[in-house]
Amino acid sequence: MSDLITADLVDLDLPTGDRREVVRSLAERLVKAGRVTDLEQFLADIEAREAQMPTGLDGGIGIPHCRSTAVTEPTLGFGRSTAGVDFGAEDGNPADLVFLIAAPEGGGSDHMTVLAALARRLVRKSFTGELRSVTDPAAAAGFIAKEVSA
Repeated sequence: MSDLITADLVDLDLPTGDRREVVRSLAERLVKAGRVTDLEQFLADIEAREAQMPTGLDGGIGIPHCRSTAVTEPTLGFGRSTAGVDFGAEDGNPADLVFLIAAPEGGGSDHMTVLAALARRLVRKSFTGELRSVTDPAAAAGFIAKEVSA
């Protein structure tokens, strides 16, 4: 298995747009990395999951995620948005930190394990603060990988 997140899966300057545009931008990185085989199928699976319940968390966090037949291995994409993106968080704040979790359809609990590890870190101001200030994609990927696998 490859690393969960690598520098090419990080975008520290997400394009301005709505939730779908931002998710598509991150998903395209997963396609380029060979971790998603069918962009449109993957996006449809993300939308189906989003329709069940918004994936915005209080404090400026968006965590779109799904299991999909288009995903080849558990993957985490990360993006930062200066404009903020509405993921439907209860506090009404747009997300400036976006984590795209992609798990293979038959991946068992892989994406839930990642989601749980990420959620535990997101309550720490030091974790989100680091991600809001990091300037290098490789540093962001390394930091996230270390924290989520710890």
